[in-house]
Amino acid sequence: MPLYRIPHPIMAAAWQKPRAIAALALLALCACASAWAHIGPPYPIMQNRRIGPFHVEVWSNPDVGTGSFYVIIDPPKGSSITVPSDMKVQVIVQPVSKRLPPATYGAWREKLLDHVEFKTLVPFDKEETWHIRILFASSTASGEADTDVPVTPTLLGRWNLLLFLLPFAGIGVLWFKAASVRHTRKRRARARTQRSGVVQ
Repeated sequence: MPLYRIPHPIMAAAWQKPRAIAALALLALCACASAWAHIGPPYPIMQNRRIGPFHVEVWSNPDVGTGSFYVIIDPPKGSSITVPSDMKVQVIVQPVSKRLPPATYGAWREKLLDHVEFKTLVPFDKEETWHIRILFASSTASGEADTDVPVTPTLLGRWNLLLFLLPFAGIGVLWFKAASVRHTRKRRARARTQRSGVVQ
């Protein structure tokens, strides 16, 4: 198959139009910017915990810089119990090494229809294992749950620059191939024109 025959219509347009290639480069830049700020989805750090009659799960994305915590509170299935409106949730973090004192962060209740969820953002200054405590307090139920969590770097260390540049390298290869195809087409067209002139 010749280089200029690309099945996907978007890629075919990008192959033939420099402006479209520039748009693809901008799209890659936006995608990389999102990846730069965050790598990987949240994952569960606590499951099947009980706080009074409620089931509790905690999901987190504990990155160096800013980590996120999502505290999900579910009432028992089949019961008429609901999560009280005055429920307060706090997240307390401290390095396991205890090089820093405990720091407390309040969580806000998200406006969701299908479940009750609290969210908070926590700053982490160093890649290490941190002790996480979740405090629950309301007029009908209170308690706490805790676990240790490894805080990881947001980026991939020395490889982050390479990964960041890969999409641009691909766009560059695409650009040069498209330029080469256009140059070859023009040269063949000139050759055909010259041969036609000679024949006439």
